[in-house]
Amino acid sequence: MAAPKKGRGPAGGQGRPGRALALILIVMVALAGGMFLSGHTTPRLGIDLAGGTSITLEAQNQPGKPNAINQTNMDTAVGIIERRVNGLGVSEAEVQTQGNKNIIVNIPKGTNSKQAQEQVGTTAQLYFRPVLTVQASGPEEPKPSDSASPSASGTPKPGESAQGEDEDKPQGEEATGSEATPSASATTQGRAVTGALKKDDPTPGASDKPKASESPEASPSADPATAKLQEEFAKLDCTDPKQRTEAGQGAKPSDSIVACGSNVPGSYEKYVLGPAEVSGSDVDDAKAAIDQRTGQWIVSMEFTSAGAKKFQTITGRLAQQQPPMNQFGIVLDGEVVSAPSVSQALSKNAQISGSFTQQSAEDLGNILSYGALPLTFKEVSVTTVTAALGSEQLQAGLIAGAIGLALVIIYLVVYYRGLAFIALLSLLVSGILTYTIMSLLGPAIGFALNLPAVCGAIVAIGITADSFIVYFERVRDEIREGRTLRPAIERAWPRARRTILVSDFVSFLAAAVLFIVTVGKVQGFAFTLGLTTLLDVVVVFLFTKPLMTLMGRTKFFSKGGPWSGLDPKRLGAQPPLRRSRRVNAPTEPKEA
Repeated sequence: MAAPKKGRGPAGGQGRPGRALALILIVMVALAGGMFLSGHTTPRLGIDLAGGTSITLEAQNQPGKPNAINQTNMDTAVGIIERRVNGLGVSEAEVQTQGNKNIIVNIPKGTNSKQAQEQVGTTAQLYFRPVLTVQASGPEEPKPSDSASPSASGTPKPGESAQGEDEDKPQGEEATGSEATPSASATTQGRAVTGALKKDDPTPGASDKPKASESPEASPSADPATAKLQEEFAKLDCTDPKQRTEAGQGAKPSDSIVACGSNVPGSYEKYVLGPAEVSGSDVDDAKAAIDQRTGQWIVSMEFTSAGAKKFQTITGRLAQQQPPMNQFGIVLDGEVVSAPSVSQALSKNAQISGSFTQQSAEDLGNILSYGALPLTFKEVSVTTVTAALGSEQLQAGLIAGAIGLALVIIYLVVYYRGLAFIALLSLLVSGILTYTIMSLLGPAIGFALNLPAVCGAIVAIGITADSFIVYFERVRDEIREGRTLRPAIERAWPRARRTILVSDFVSFLAAAVLFIVTVGKVQGFAFTLGLTTLLDVVVVFLFTKPLMTLMGRTKFFSKGGPWSGLDPKRLGAQPPLRRSRRVNAPTEPKEA
């Protein structure tokens, strides 16, 4: 049997380093190819680098629902907020949970970003509530009488024109053709809800409405349990931002509330609203559209099967009431965003018409579609970064990274000389892998490179260089003990491997804990640190060690020249250890 050659390691170790190098080369080519084919050739930049607004929302405990804050509700809220923001045309907005009760919303700088920020802050549940009383609100207004009506507030009644001429108009103007169309009054200030009607369907007119004597009085006293509400209603001043914000907050869906609303910018109305009968989750879809008959903007709604039954019940009852009790308020975050009137019972499909601009119609449609959240949220922080400031921060981060890399290179060249070539190639491979993976993670999981993430990448340069240094020092230790280079490379690897794995495990564990317990942009630092730590293990095992094995077979390194970094004389190597048998000299017999 032939004896194994000296210096030959196990298969796959020193004997076949090309396999590992070929594998990592294939991985690099595949990642680079995927990056170019996907069209994402640069990492996605975060808000602090690209510019935009970052909003942190914190879930609040709800009365009677101690366990409402859970992962399911948080995930549902993320989906609704994301659809709400993206429904405004904001591209690449990021919505994600942070910790157990926080949601981070990153809105890139661009079209509708300001509008999206306003709607993100409006995160309460959406309800449809019947209107009991409505009145203009101001600091010097008279107390509402027992027979308060919309005429007291200057708001035209639904079905009545601003000039009071609607009574003389024929009934056919209210619903003609295949769809119900708004009356003249519905296109001025008041808003009305109508349904899709067939041509042969009768149009609800004045004869379908009850006489004034048949309708209950439109005042808070119509509800026997509203004495306190009437007092709150009298004191409420919707021109005061604090009162306007606090009105209706913390109330249960089954409670009657007072709330504020604004149909015209700068003017406010206050309402007494009955218990909620339809929630936002009952709305299947809502969108803005142009009425083909009038050329005016409307909001069309489509309800779920369960929501259609609820909506039919409430509209059927409201249609029999006199103004303002034939209206229902669409309440979001305690504010009445719209209060259309009802003239007929409606079911699955309906449309709101009157005094809409394109923007207001799209806003209301977006709120109706995506306004129902399972939790209420408080806006904790809002950070706005301009694109100019973001580019400055990115430039500063890149300069810092370049300085750190330059210092590492100088240290490696001065101290390790020829071995610095192996270290620099390893750093290059690590950089390519990191860059391509970050570019692909943007569209894949929404990863965005923010400033803390750049800091994590800079720290990773030192961690990666530390792994090379550990291995190089183990090899040099073996040479100091008198071994030649090729055996030294193989004997040093097991010891260096253990140290590298332990060091990287501690670094990855710290990154994982930091990612779990932190909120906000610090997670970007933790994610990048963990990613680069894993890549360090891959590079050291599949590139640095095989390349070191190949370089050990070259004359430049094997001879241990002064510039190789492995010169035995400079390292203070000991002479080779040789074992020799010890011969004991014969002892002479002792004299007696």
